[in-house]
Amino acid sequence: MNRLVFLSIVAAIGISVSLLLAFFLLTVKTSNKQANRLFAAFLILSAIDLSGFFIFDFISSHLNLEIFRWTTSLLGMPLFYLYVLSVCYTDFKLKAKHLLHTIPFILVNLILTPRFYLADGIEKSRVFEVHNKMPEMYSFQLIVEIQYVFYIISVLLILKKYREVYLENYANASTSTYKWLMQMTIVFFAAHSIVATKNLLRYTAFHDIFLWANVFVGLFALCITCWFVLKALNYPELFRGINSKLELAKDILPKSDNISAESKNSTGPVIASQIESLKEYMTAQEPYLDPSLTIQQLSNQINIPVRELSVLINHHMNQHFFDFVNEYRIQKAMGILKNQGKKDLTILEILYEVGFNSKSSFNTSFKKYTELTPTAYRNSSQ
Repeated sequence: MNRLVFLSIVAAIGISVSLLLAFFLLTVKTSNKQANRLFAAFLILSAIDLSGFFIFDFISSHLNLEIFRWTTSLLGMPLFYLYVLSVCYTDFKLKAKHLLHTIPFILVNLILTPRFYLADGIEKSRVFEVHNKMPEMYSFQLIVEIQYVFYIISVLLILKKYREVYLENYANASTSTYKWLMQMTIVFFAAHSIVATKNLLRYTAFHDIFLWANVFVGLFALCITCWFVLKALNYPELFRGINSKLELAKDILPKSDNISAESKNSTGPVIASQIESLKEYMTAQEPYLDPSLTIQQLSNQINIPVRELSVLINHHMNQHFFDFVNEYRIQKAMGILKNQGKKDLTILEILYEVGFNSKSSFNTSFKKYTELTPTAYRNSSQ
């Protein structure tokens, strides 16, 4: 089979799957419609990009549309960046200021206007044939690479802060949101690296390799799209966002006016008393049995302002809220595992009983705390 024909088939399948998933995201009932719409828009742009593999006949008579299609690639990473924000933060809203992300797209189209969009038919065709050697295209490629690096770094910084804030404020052992977005970011980085390498071949004498590279890129894009579909089908409730106004304890401490100088000293009697009261409450009332416990909920229960409680746990006790709560859960699980009267309980039943909702998270936390798996600990206690 001819490589171009094969590539056209792969691209057509990829476009169909992308549009199907986009339709699913736009119509499925969910609390985070904004994130779904942004991801659907990203998939539609990806479908437009893939269409370049099989619209050869159409291109010759609609060069303006083809050039415009090239430039839509500059909207992909801004959409992904906004998608990450909308998934991570429950209070994220699209605003007029976010239109600033379209500046590279507008700038490139302005650069291409004189010799592409405004040229007459014959001149446009001639220019199109040699466009790879034109300074406008070099500028376009440079802007694409700069934009990509900028957004990849920005997304990684968002995910880093999201993970830190999540660990300091939530006790739910699930980190599926962080893992999913990090996986996507890594996949996109790998995909772009392949595309960038392929584009470099365009400017060399290895034209035959360039054609095979196009085939590989098409297959890779199809695999990524299918992966998206499987994720959407298997994990429809994948995401749990956090409030963007939540702060890290290290950011609260130096600017909090409500924390006295004495309470900032971890050896002070006020701090010692608060820590003792907190530990007594955790032992007596067992709030950690709630798998969705947050620092805000615990703050309401023990009547300590959430900012002060965050500093108390994350700064003075030198623990993430996530680890602080899970330590009590693990201690509770250890007691059950040693109890001969509960030897018929399965590991799964125990982890749910002590406040976990994931077997993998329970095993990881248990081994971190005891250096043994739950099964090994149970066997060693008999």
